[in-house]
Amino acid sequence: MNAIEIRQLRKSYPGFDLGPLDLDLPQGCIMGLIGENGAGKTTTIRLILDMLQRDGGSIRLLGRGDGEDVMLTREETGVVLDEVGFPECFNTRQVNNVMRLTYKNWDEAAYREYLRRFDLPEGKQFKDFSRGMKMKLGIAVALSHRPKLLILDEPTSGLDPVVRDEVVELFSEFTRDESHSILISSHIVSDLEKLCDYIAFLHKGRLLLCEEKDLLLSEYCILRCTAAELNALPKKTVKGGKENPYGVTAIVRRDAAPAGANTSPISIEELFVFMVKEA
Repeated sequence: MNAIEIRQLRKSYPGFDLGPLDLDLPQGCIMGLIGENGAGKTTTIRLILDMLQRDGGSIRLLGRGDGEDVMLTREETGVVLDEVGFPECFNTRQVNNVMRLTYKNWDEAAYREYLRRFDLPEGKQFKDFSRGMKMKLGIAVALSHRPKLLILDEPTSGLDPVVRDEVVELFSEFTRDESHSILISSHIVSDLEKLCDYIAFLHKGRLLLCEEKDLLLSEYCILRCTAAELNALPKKTVKGGKENPYGVTAIVRRDAAPAGANTSPISIEELFVFMVKEA
């Protein structure tokens, strides 16, 4: 079963069109949604969560389509958006009191353990939290009602590198249960590269590609060569290139690189930057 199935999803605004978008997140996997600011990441996530009216297409979450067991789907979906929204006067105890009445599966012991793990104070009001503390509280709440699917929009934004690493490990722990899945957007591509099984590239509302991360990293490489050598390669094997004083640096399929050529491994961030420039 797929945790998320999107078919022909479309949304239009003046000056911006998203889609049509087709996307599958297999159950038990983590998918990273990568794109520059304005690419459509947040719009996609808000459409998935039914926070926006879509202009076309279908979305299935945890095997359920529109109108099917809506309350159960909400129970089984943990959400962290780029702006964590709790009343400013609330402290963590009051958040707990509300959430245990909101979710049937609310686990107060787990919540308190996340507060301890994230070093979040009980008495401090939400309005006095730093952005990083707000994000950590949002993550604690999302994980504490035993969800099967996490949908996360920039959840590591505002966190220092040590805490980011801890949060990434926390998400990895979550998907050790094969019934658990995560869709996560982030501009911190290094986090996604460590964490994700699948990578989806969005650019100006279009999906450039969606593939297994390990396949992408094994399939492509950086080639340093002359312009003539690059032009001799089949165009479909070249994802992009740029000239420099010493020749050309390009992203190509490994199986297309000439024997003995000057090649090196590629990162997800390098692949995305090259693809955006060529799009």
